[in-house]
Amino acid sequence: MTNSHITSAYDEELKYLTRRISEMGGLAEQMAADAVRALVTGDAALAQKVISEDVVLDNAEREIIDKAVVTIAKRQPMAADLREIMGAIRIAADLERVGDLGKNNAKRVIAIQQSGVPRALARGLEHLSELALMQLKEVLDVYATRSAQKAESIRDRDEEIDAMYTSLFRELLTYMMEDPRNITPCTHLLFCAKNLERIGDHATNIAESIYYITTGYQPEGERPKHDDSVSVAVTPDA
Repeated sequence: MTNSHITSAYDEELKYLTRRISEMGGLAEQMAADAVRALVTGDAALAQKVISEDVVLDNAEREIIDKAVVTIAKRQPMAADLREIMGAIRIAADLERVGDLGKNNAKRVIAIQQSGVPRALARGLEHLSELALMQLKEVLDVYATRSAQKAESIRDRDEEIDAMYTSLFRELLTYMMEDPRNITPCTHLLFCAKNLERIGDHATNIAESIYYITTGYQPEGERPKHDDSVSVAVTPDA
């Protein structure tokens, strides 16, 4: 957080933004995890719960933006304070998208309920989910400490999620080639896997925002990207 100000109300306004971001992060993380659990277990009730929670996340983002705009108008912040407020707006947008991705996965539960998720594919989805949600949890912890070094470290680990996504993409294509009856459920799972990979991207965005809030600079160099799914080809057995 920024240093104390002469006006205590100003400090409270900045603390409010930090608190609401933390609350948003907790809900977004839970939604994404519940959506994967609903997919793997075929739990339609849990999926519906995730879908209904999206409006809560949307409202939280609007509250943060409204509070940030009012604070800028009243306080005319500069330097670190302005970065703090603008960073909160950017992070809220990323968390809202994480919630949307969780909701989108939950919506596919009913579509694949009849066929179910093969255990091997379920393990792959769970592993990808664990990687993405671990990255999200860690970056939210870093937001509380404002560690630029840790934020940069999380940004550099995005390639792990990309590699896992590519592996799962290849496995899903193989299932589809082996049996045409797998095409519909595996297509839904491909979208779910991509949504999980995107959650990792949003966690990386948050890490970059934290780095900027703390240092006033954007991280140097391009973030590592190893999504090789565009080059994946599965050749049927002769």
